Amino acid sequence: MKRYERLGRIRRMDPVTEASEIYRLTVAHEFPWDFTRALELALYRTYAVPSIGGLLARTAELTERSQKRYDDTALLLDAVVEHGFDSEQGRTAVRRINRMHRSYDISDDDMRYVLCTFVVMPKRWIDAYGWRRLSRHEIVASTVHYRTLGHRMGIKEIPSSYEEFEACLDAYEEAHFAWDESARAVSDATLDLMASWYPKPLAPVLRTTTLALLDEPLLRAFRYTPPAPVTRALVRRAVRARGRVVRLLPPRRAPHFARQNREIRSYPQGYRLEQLGTRPTPGLRGCPVRHGDGSAAR
Repeated sequence: MKRYERLGRIRRMDPVTEASEIYRLTVAHEFPWDFTRALELALYRTYAVPSIGGLLARTAELTERSQKRYDDTALLLDAVVEHGFDSEQGRTAVRRINRMHRSYDISDDDMRYVLCTFVVMPKRWIDAYGWRRLSRHEIVASTVHYRTLGHRMGIKEIPSSYEEFEACLDAYEEAHFAWDESARAVSDATLDLMASWYPKPLAPVLRTTTLALLDEPLLRAFRYTPPAPVTRALVRRAVRARGRVVRLLPPRRAPHFARQNREIRSYPQGYRLEQLGTRPTPGLRGCPVRHGDGSAAR
């Protein structure tokens, strides 16, 4: 197979009716490493919205059980990508995602914003660091894939195009990014988790490297001291150089899904989708007690 042969196949497919298959080819064959990094940063940037970061701090899922929370999120989303929405695994994964989110008092606006990060941040990452840019077919397919996920999660007023997702994300961040002490604690725990995947002496370097990949609004919201310009330039050039090297490699023949990532560490003996995720107890750590009519007690 030639380097761009799979892209040719994608361009012959229908980006709407075959959206999830195109998305699977893009994620698991063309850009598995890039999508992993981009989706990590997508979820991470949501902490800068205090209503999101504060809730995550209250649940303690990302401060006390950060590895498990990371793994469960990746595995549930990965099951939909690998098997499709209408498969048994896909339905189970979406059902678990919905049950977890419905246990908390989360606004539609916040849910919609998180969905926007899944659509927008991978494109921005790959445009900057990938071995090639995403084709229009792949952009449309990704948008359709996450619109489908959003509909199955019951999110209202979902953007209809990539451009609308991008505008929604930018507007929401401009309006809602702000300092929050508890959200900063979640951010610090996440940075510590990422550093824990590598030898301990490298932790300070890895933290600086991650901060060098963050944009200014995100750094300001968390009140991190920006890395020196030369550090930022070197880190970003190194990631771009990786993309240029990957371009010279032969295309991947076997798919690589998130469940195969070395960062997934919680389930060395395997896992069952229906057992993943949190099972919040009403009244504890951010999970509201609900009245008989379904409304949350304040």
